Amino acid sequence: MKRSLLLIVFVLSACVPQTVEQTPVPPRALLPYTTRTPSATPEGVEGLVAVIETSLPSPTPFVYEVQSGDTMGGIALKFGVSLDELITINPDVSPNSMSIGTKLNIPSNPASPTGVSTSTPVPATIKQIECYPAAEEGMWCFVLAYNDTPYVIENLSAQVTLQDPDVGTLTSAPALSPLNILPPSAALPLMVFFPPEVPANVRPQVQLLSGIHLQADDERYLPATLHNTLAEMDSSGRNAQVSGTVRLLDDAAPARLIWVAAVAYDDAGRVVGVRRWESGAGIPPGGSQQFSFEVSSLAGKIERVEFVVEVRP
Repeated sequence: MKRSLLLIVFVLSACVPQTVEQTPVPPRALLPYTTRTPSATPEGVEGLVAVIETSLPSPTPFVYEVQSGDTMGGIALKFGVSLDELITINPDVSPNSMSIGTKLNIPSNPASPTGVSTSTPVPATIKQIECYPAAEEGMWCFVLAYNDTPYVIENLSAQVTLQDPDVGTLTSAPALSPLNILPPSAALPLMVFFPPEVPANVRPQVQLLSGIHLQADDERYLPATLHNTLAEMDSSGRNAQVSGTVRLLDDAAPARLIWVAAVAYDDAGRVVGVRRWESGAGIPPGGSQQFSFEVSSLAGKIERVEFVVEVRP
Protein backbone atom coordinates (compact mmCIF):
# COMPACT_ATOMS: atom_id res chain seq x y z
CA MET A 1 0.00 0.00 0.00
CA LYS A 2 1.40 3.36 -0.98
CA ARG A 3 1.78 6.01 1.64
CA SER A 4 3.15 9.51 1.62
CA LEU A 5 4.96 11.10 4.51
CA LEU A 6 3.04 13.85 6.23
CA LEU A 7 4.08 16.51 8.72
CA ILE A 8 1.49 18.77 10.32
CA VAL A 9 1.97 20.94 13.39
CA PHE A 10 -1.17 21.90 15.32
CA VAL A 11 -0.87 24.72 17.84
CA LEU A 12 -2.87 24.79 21.07
CA SER A 13 -2.29 26.53 24.35
CA ALA A 14 -2.71 23.51 26.63
CA CYS A 15 0.30 21.76 28.17
CA VAL A 16 0.72 18.05 27.49
CA PRO A 17 1.72 15.76 30.38
CA GLN A 18 4.86 13.68 30.08
CA THR A 19 4.33 9.94 29.60
CA VAL A 20 7.86 8.77 28.73
CA GLU A 21 10.68 8.66 31.27
CA GLN A 22 12.90 11.72 30.92
CA THR A 23 16.03 13.02 32.63
CA PRO A 24 14.89 15.10 35.63
CA VAL A 25 14.93 18.83 35.00
CA PRO A 26 15.60 21.22 37.91
CA PRO A 27 12.47 23.27 38.73
CA ARG A 28 12.42 26.79 37.38
CA ALA A 29 9.90 29.53 36.73
CA LEU A 30 8.46 28.79 33.29
CA LEU A 31 6.82 31.29 31.00
CA PRO A 32 4.19 29.83 28.62
CA TYR A 33 4.94 30.12 24.92
CA THR A 34 2.92 28.59 22.11
CA THR A 35 4.94 27.32 19.16
CA ARG A 36 4.35 28.50 15.62
CA THR A 37 4.27 26.48 12.46
CA PRO A 38 7.57 26.39 10.50
CA SER A 39 8.25 29.54 8.51
CA ALA A 40 10.97 30.91 6.29
CA THR A 41 14.07 31.73 8.33
CA PRO A 42 16.22 34.72 7.36
CA GLU A 43 19.79 34.33 6.19
CA GLY A 44 22.59 34.53 8.75
CA VAL A 45 24.82 37.50 9.36
CA GLU A 46 26.08 39.03 6.11
CA GLY A 47 29.42 37.59 5.07
CA LEU A 48 29.16 34.61 7.42
CA VAL A 49 27.75 32.07 4.96
CA ALA A 50 29.74 30.86 1.96
CA VAL A 51 27.60 28.26 0.16
CA ILE A 52 29.21 26.19 -2.58
CA GLU A 53 26.67 24.80 -5.04
CA THR A 54 26.89 21.08 -5.68
CA SER A 55 24.84 18.31 -7.23
CA LEU A 56 23.75 15.62 -4.81
CA PRO A 57 23.51 11.93 -5.60
CA SER A 58 20.44 9.95 -6.54
CA PRO A 59 20.43 6.42 -5.11
CA THR A 60 22.47 4.79 -7.91
CA PRO A 61 24.45 1.95 -6.27
CA PHE A 62 27.93 0.61 -6.81
CA VAL A 63 29.24 -2.75 -5.55
CA TYR A 64 31.49 -3.28 -2.53
CA GLU A 65 33.03 -6.64 -1.58
CA VAL A 66 33.00 -7.44 2.14
CA GLN A 67 36.48 -7.67 3.68
CA SER A 68 37.73 -9.37 6.82
CA GLY A 69 36.52 -7.51 9.92
CA ASP A 70 33.75 -5.63 8.09
CA THR A 71 30.37 -5.08 9.73
CA MET A 72 27.24 -3.70 8.14
CA GLY A 73 27.35 -0.69 10.44
CA GLY A 74 31.03 -0.06 9.72
CA ILE A 75 30.45 -0.22 5.96
CA ALA A 76 27.54 2.24 6.25
CA LEU A 77 29.76 4.64 8.19
CA LYS A 78 32.62 4.22 5.73
CA PHE A 79 30.50 5.22 2.73
CA GLY A 80 28.41 7.88 4.49
CA VAL A 81 25.01 6.16 4.19
CA SER A 82 22.48 5.11 6.83
CA LEU A 83 22.51 1.55 8.13
CA ASP A 84 18.82 1.11 7.32
CA GLU A 85 19.36 2.30 3.77
CA LEU A 86 22.22 -0.17 3.32
CA ILE A 87 20.12 -3.05 4.70
CA THR A 88 17.15 -2.09 2.50
CA ILE A 89 19.17 -1.99 -0.71
CA ASN A 90 20.64 -5.44 0.15
CA PRO A 91 17.55 -7.47 1.18
CA ASP A 92 19.25 -10.85 0.57
CA VAL A 93 22.21 -10.15 2.89
CA SER A 94 21.90 -10.78 6.62
CA PRO A 95 23.69 -8.02 8.60
CA ASN A 96 24.70 -10.55 11.27
CA SER A 97 26.12 -13.27 9.03
CA MET A 98 28.07 -11.64 6.22
CA SER A 99 30.94 -13.69 4.86
CA ILE A 100 34.15 -12.38 3.27
CA GLY A 101 33.56 -11.74 -0.41
CA THR A 102 29.84 -10.93 -0.04
CA LYS A 103 28.90 -8.26 -2.56
CA LEU A 104 26.92 -5.30 -1.23
CA ASN A 105 25.16 -2.60 -3.21
CA ILE A 106 26.19 0.82 -1.86
CA PRO A 107 24.15 3.97 -2.67
CA SER A 108 26.46 6.45 -4.34
CA ASN A 109 27.84 9.30 -2.24
CA PRO A 110 30.48 11.79 -3.41
CA ALA A 111 31.98 11.70 0.09
CA SER A 112 32.79 7.99 -0.22
CA PRO A 113 36.27 7.02 -1.41
CA THR A 114 35.14 4.63 -4.13
CA GLY A 115 31.63 5.74 -4.94
CA VAL A 116 30.54 6.79 -8.39
CA SER A 117 28.42 9.91 -8.08
CA THR A 118 25.56 10.65 -10.41
CA SER A 119 24.48 13.95 -11.93
CA THR A 120 20.94 13.93 -10.54
CA PRO A 121 20.67 16.92 -8.20
CA VAL A 122 18.64 16.90 -4.98
CA PRO A 123 17.97 20.57 -4.30
CA ALA A 124 18.08 21.78 -0.69
CA THR A 125 18.43 25.39 0.39
CA ILE A 126 21.05 26.38 2.96
CA LYS A 127 19.44 29.20 4.92
CA GLN A 128 22.29 29.98 7.33
CA ILE A 129 25.31 28.71 9.22
CA GLU A 130 25.78 29.76 12.82
CA CYS A 131 28.73 28.81 15.05
CA TYR A 132 28.91 29.18 18.83
CA PRO A 133 31.59 28.46 21.47
CA ALA A 134 30.68 25.47 23.63
CA ALA A 135 30.78 25.30 27.42
CA GLU A 136 33.44 22.59 27.20
CA GLU A 137 35.40 24.82 24.80
CA GLY A 138 35.50 24.01 21.13
CA MET A 139 32.67 25.18 18.88
CA TRP A 140 29.29 23.99 17.61
CA CYS A 141 28.16 24.90 14.08
CA PHE A 142 24.55 24.66 12.87
CA VAL A 143 23.86 24.57 9.12
CA LEU A 144 20.14 25.25 8.60
CA ALA A 145 18.84 23.27 5.61
CA TYR A 146 15.38 23.89 4.18
CA ASN A 147 13.52 21.41 1.95
CA ASP A 148 11.69 23.47 -0.67
CA THR A 149 10.86 20.44 -2.82
CA PRO A 150 7.66 18.34 -2.76
CA TYR A 151 9.70 15.26 -1.81
CA VAL A 152 11.12 13.94 1.44
CA ILE A 153 14.95 14.14 1.46
CA GLU A 154 16.90 11.41 3.26
CA ASN A 155 20.47 11.42 4.61
CA LEU A 156 21.12 15.13 4.06
CA SER A 157 24.66 16.12 5.06
CA ALA A 158 27.11 18.96 4.50
CA GLN A 159 30.82 19.67 4.89
CA VAL A 160 31.75 22.60 7.14
CA THR A 161 35.19 24.14 6.66
CA LEU A 162 36.71 26.67 9.06
CA GLN A 163 38.79 29.38 7.40
CA ASP A 164 41.28 31.65 9.14
CA PRO A 165 41.74 35.01 7.34
CA ASP A 166 45.49 34.85 7.96
CA VAL A 167 46.43 31.18 7.45
CA GLY A 168 43.60 29.81 5.28
CA THR A 169 41.83 26.47 5.91
CA LEU A 170 42.10 25.23 9.49
CA THR A 171 39.90 22.14 9.57
CA SER A 172 36.86 20.53 7.99
CA ALA A 173 34.21 18.06 9.20
CA PRO A 174 30.81 16.70 8.10
CA ALA A 175 27.62 18.16 9.59
CA LEU A 176 24.75 15.71 10.12
CA SER A 177 21.03 16.05 10.74
CA PRO A 178 19.34 14.99 14.00
CA LEU A 179 16.83 13.01 11.87
CA ASN A 180 17.27 10.72 8.87
CA ILE A 181 14.69 12.64 6.84
CA LEU A 182 13.76 16.23 6.03
CA PRO A 183 10.07 16.52 5.03
CA PRO A 184 8.84 19.04 2.44
CA SER A 185 8.55 22.64 3.68
CA ALA A 186 10.56 21.79 6.81
CA ALA A 187 13.93 23.01 8.08
CA LEU A 188 16.51 21.22 10.23
CA PRO A 189 20.03 22.17 11.31
CA LEU A 190 22.92 19.94 10.27
CA MET A 191 25.27 19.86 13.26
CA VAL A 192 29.03 19.53 13.74
CA PHE A 193 31.30 20.02 16.77
CA PHE A 194 34.87 21.29 16.41
CA PRO A 195 37.11 20.49 19.41
CA PRO A 196 39.50 23.07 20.93
CA GLU A 197 41.44 25.10 20.05
CA VAL A 198 39.30 27.14 17.63
CA PRO A 199 40.44 30.74 16.95
CA ALA A 200 37.87 33.46 17.55
CA ASN A 201 38.17 34.95 14.06
CA VAL A 202 37.38 31.81 12.00
CA ARG A 203 34.82 32.00 9.20
CA PRO A 204 32.80 28.89 8.29
CA GLN A 205 32.03 27.68 4.78
CA VAL A 206 29.49 24.99 3.95
CA GLN A 207 29.09 22.59 1.03
CA LEU A 208 26.25 20.09 0.61
CA LEU A 209 27.51 16.52 0.42
CA SER A 210 24.58 14.12 0.19
CA GLY A 211 20.83 13.83 -0.01
CA ILE A 212 18.39 11.37 -1.57
CA HIS A 213 14.80 11.91 -2.70
CA LEU A 214 12.51 9.27 -1.22
CA GLN A 215 9.74 7.65 -3.22
CA ALA A 216 6.22 8.26 -1.92
CA ASP A 217 5.74 4.53 -1.23
CA ASP A 218 8.92 4.08 0.84
CA GLU A 219 7.75 1.92 3.76
CA ARG A 220 10.77 2.59 6.00
CA TYR A 221 9.03 5.69 7.35
CA LEU A 222 5.43 6.02 8.53
CA PRO A 223 3.01 8.94 8.10
CA ALA A 224 2.57 10.77 11.40
CA THR A 225 1.40 14.16 12.64
CA LEU A 226 2.34 16.44 15.54
CA HIS A 227 -0.35 17.89 17.81
CA ASN A 228 -0.54 20.26 20.78
CA THR A 229 3.09 21.32 20.50
CA LEU A 230 4.10 23.72 23.24
CA ALA A 231 7.31 25.37 24.47
CA GLU A 232 7.63 26.97 27.92
CA MET A 233 10.59 29.28 28.46
CA ASP A 234 12.31 29.63 31.82
CA SER A 235 12.98 33.04 33.35
CA SER A 236 16.36 33.34 31.59
CA GLY A 237 14.84 32.63 28.18
CA ARG A 238 17.68 30.23 27.40
CA ASN A 239 15.90 26.97 28.22
CA ALA A 240 12.58 25.69 26.91
CA GLN A 241 10.53 22.77 28.17
CA VAL A 242 8.79 21.40 25.06
CA SER A 243 5.91 18.96 24.77
CA GLY A 244 3.36 17.61 22.34
CA THR A 245 1.78 14.48 20.89
CA VAL A 246 2.84 12.28 17.97
CA ARG A 247 -0.13 10.63 16.24
CA LEU A 248 0.05 7.76 13.75
CA LEU A 249 -2.44 7.58 10.89
CA ASP A 250 -5.21 4.98 11.12
CA ASP A 251 -4.07 2.98 8.09
CA ALA A 252 -0.35 3.04 8.96
CA ALA A 253 1.68 0.04 10.08
CA PRO A 254 2.56 -0.12 13.80
CA ALA A 255 5.40 2.23 14.75
CA ARG A 256 8.50 0.93 16.53
CA LEU A 257 10.70 4.05 16.74
CA ILE A 258 9.64 7.69 17.21
CA TRP A 259 11.99 10.66 16.92
CA VAL A 260 11.09 14.33 17.48
CA ALA A 261 13.59 17.12 16.79
CA ALA A 262 13.07 20.47 18.53
CA VAL A 263 14.93 23.43 16.99
CA ALA A 264 15.30 26.64 18.99
CA TYR A 265 15.58 30.04 17.24
CA ASP A 266 16.37 33.50 18.59
CA ASP A 267 14.48 36.70 17.72
CA ALA A 268 16.66 37.18 14.59
CA GLY A 269 15.71 33.74 13.24
CA ARG A 270 19.11 32.17 14.00
CA VAL A 271 19.37 28.57 15.20
CA VAL A 272 20.63 28.63 18.80
CA GLY A 273 19.93 25.08 19.92
CA VAL A 274 18.57 21.68 18.89
CA ARG A 275 17.75 18.44 20.64
CA ARG A 276 16.29 15.09 19.57
CA TRP A 277 13.84 13.09 21.67
CA GLU A 278 13.33 9.42 20.94
CA SER A 279 11.12 6.58 22.11
CA GLY A 280 11.00 2.88 21.36
CA ALA A 281 7.68 2.34 23.16
CA GLY A 282 5.86 2.07 19.83
CA ILE A 283 2.49 3.37 18.58
CA PRO A 284 -0.37 1.21 17.20
CA PRO A 285 -2.19 2.31 14.01
CA GLY A 286 -4.29 5.36 14.84
CA GLY A 287 -2.60 5.65 18.24
CA SER A 288 -0.53 8.44 19.77
CA GLN A 289 2.34 9.08 22.16
CA GLN A 290 3.14 12.18 24.19
CA PHE A 291 6.63 13.66 24.50
CA SER A 292 8.27 16.14 26.85
CA PHE A 293 11.90 17.23 27.04
CA GLU A 294 14.12 20.31 27.30
CA VAL A 295 16.05 22.21 24.65
CA SER A 296 18.64 24.86 25.55
CA SER A 297 20.25 27.79 23.76
CA LEU A 298 23.98 28.17 23.12
CA ALA A 299 23.62 31.91 22.52
CA GLY A 300 20.94 34.27 23.78
CA LYS A 301 17.22 33.93 24.43
CA ILE A 302 14.95 31.49 22.64
CA GLU A 303 12.20 33.21 20.67
CA ARG A 304 10.48 30.16 19.17
CA VAL A 305 10.79 26.38 18.86
CA GLU A 306 9.93 24.38 15.74
CA PHE A 307 9.42 20.62 15.52
CA VAL A 308 10.00 17.84 12.97
CA VAL A 309 8.90 14.23 13.51
CA GLU A 310 10.19 10.91 12.15
CA VAL A 311 8.37 7.60 12.75
CA ARG A 312 9.60 4.17 11.69
CA PRO A 313 8.07 0.67 11.70
